Amino acid sequence: MYKNIIKRLLDFVFALVGLILLSPLLLAITFFLFIFNNRSVFFLQKRPGKNERNFYIIKYKTMNDKKDAYGNLLSDKDRLTKFGNILRKTSLDELPQLINVLIGNMSFIGPRPLLIRYIPYYTKLEKKRHSVKPGITGLAQISGRNLLDWDSRLKKDLEYVENLSFLLDLNILFKTIKKVITSKDVVTIPNSVIKDLDEERK
Repeated sequence: MYKNIIKRLLDFVFALVGLILLSPLLLAITFFLFIFNNRSVFFLQKRPGKNERNFYIIKYKTMNDKKDAYGNLLSDKDRLTKFGNILRKTSLDELPQLINVLIGNMSFIGPRPLLIRYIPYYTKLEKKRHSVKPGITGLAQISGRNLLDWDSRLKKDLEYVENLSFLLDLNILFKTIKKVITSKDVVTIPNSVIKDLDEERK
């Protein structure tokens, strides 16, 4: 009942309320990015959702598009803007995902939607992470975020899928709020502390 009906209803209601209440902040961030990030405000990228159906995740754009002399994008570290760094440290870059939750391709709580190119590198068991909607935050995020190694992170995703409940979601939500307030386990350049999954498992 909770997993199939109530969870979606709560997602919709709180995403709608969140977008309304946070609209002044959202407009302010949008304005500053428009002015200082060469009119480039949002970052959209295809990610696998429930049952591996692709959707576009929406985030605030925290990096510029600067390239080297050969036309290749510079490293993430060199493209992360000062304002973008602030957005990442405060997790404000994730706020546009409220739109993803509202339209139904994400939930507030669930395994984070990772890159499409990672799919061939999951074990059969790990692929169960796609049996539920991806979330803005999840069990892995409150257990170490980007500081967790891939095996531990994906194990936490599986643990969430197998134990999904209202109480578990509530617990994850409260712990996420605490981590956001304290900025604990925040890594602004994730691949600076851990390799990409496809690189690690090749």
